[in-house]
Amino acid sequence: MERTTCLVVGGGPAGMVLGLLLARGGVEVTVLEKHGDFLRDFRGDTVHASTLTLLDELGLGPAFEQVPHQDVDKIEALLDGGAKATIADLSRLPGPNKRIAMVPQWDFLDLLADAGKLEPTFSLRMNTEVTAITKSGNKITGVKYRDRVDGHEGEFTADLVVAADGRGSILRAAVELPVHSFGAPMDVWWFRLPRNESDSVKGGAGRFSAGSALVLIPRGEYFQCAFLIRKGTDRAVRAEGVEKFRERVVTLIPWLADRVNHIKNLDEVKLLDVKLDRLRRWHVDGLLCIGDAAHAMSPVGGVGINLAVQDAVAAATLLAKPLREGRVTGRTLAKVRGRRLFPTVAIQTVQRVIHRLFLGRKLDSTETVSSTGMPLPLKLAQKLPFLQAVPAYVVAIGPRPEHAPDFARRAPQTIARS
Repeated sequence: MERTTCLVVGGGPAGMVLGLLLARGGVEVTVLEKHGDFLRDFRGDTVHASTLTLLDELGLGPAFEQVPHQDVDKIEALLDGGAKATIADLSRLPGPNKRIAMVPQWDFLDLLADAGKLEPTFSLRMNTEVTAITKSGNKITGVKYRDRVDGHEGEFTADLVVAADGRGSILRAAVELPVHSFGAPMDVWWFRLPRNESDSVKGGAGRFSAGSALVLIPRGEYFQCAFLIRKGTDRAVRAEGVEKFRERVVTLIPWLADRVNHIKNLDEVKLLDVKLDRLRRWHVDGLLCIGDAAHAMSPVGGVGINLAVQDAVAAATLLAKPLREGRVTGRTLAKVRGRRLFPTVAIQTVQRVIHRLFLGRKLDSTETVSSTGMPLPLKLAQKLPFLQAVPAYVVAIGPRPEHAPDFARRAPQTIARS
């Protein structure tokens, strides 16, 4: 049996940020990640403006700039005839970071891991899969785990266990916290297509038309593509075959015709089962949920990572001292949800409105989004460009952005990459 003060389950953005910040606050923290590395395709790769500001505050800005990435400063809608309309102009954001950085999530997580290794109280355990929780009475005291390399099984005890293991959280399921589910009208197919320097799309762009939609996210030499389908139709659409799917892509964006043959088969197209929910309570005695484990977000706006990181910052700020002093109570844990509930509800409300009033209707419609038939807010934003700052702020910064606590701040530094 092993012991730590805070045990973080899940080495995603929320778990790694929380682990780093708590370690800088003098807390003994261990992060458990079930995979042997961070290399997973089609994970969220957006580092938002508020997260970039956080990295600056942590002294990691220079190190992040050394990681290959692409900056997005505009989000557009593609209209009929090749016309475009600007949805969000990030150059209008306040502060020094007027962009969203697109970076492979594994590079971002590796950077956080390397920064964590500089802290004597930080430990990261890879290939360590949590299999169950352990309890003493009604209090969560730790977890059971299995090493995925040699099959060794063991236990970790901790003063606090944090579930940062995503929307399929095994810990969230084990403690049966009540959840409020909202549903979603769509699922998403993720795939890649080559990108040419001559392509007119430089930032993020979306095309909505005739029962489907396609979002293009520029990623160096390729586009990361999100193709929206009606909820629950994955099997039926796959049954139509790859040729029909290529036709759907070209119908939406004709200038992709010269590269759709790069989709060899539909095995290359990965399904995201879209969920939108949040826990009514984020904790039980000895355990706290954050990030997607506390609130699964729609991919609309790509804000899930940003909210998860903000949860981690708030949790570290509120919990570092109580963890050091060994006095974490239910009231202390409830403060994390109290701090983060407003931004979670606000963003989910916006997503639900977009689902109901726009995406749901478009996926059930045969009408395209033309320059003359734009939704009223988008039409107003073209006539009054300063309005483009509103969606830019909601997406790139969000309500109630969190800042690094004083104990975690450092002067700008370079990080030796392992």
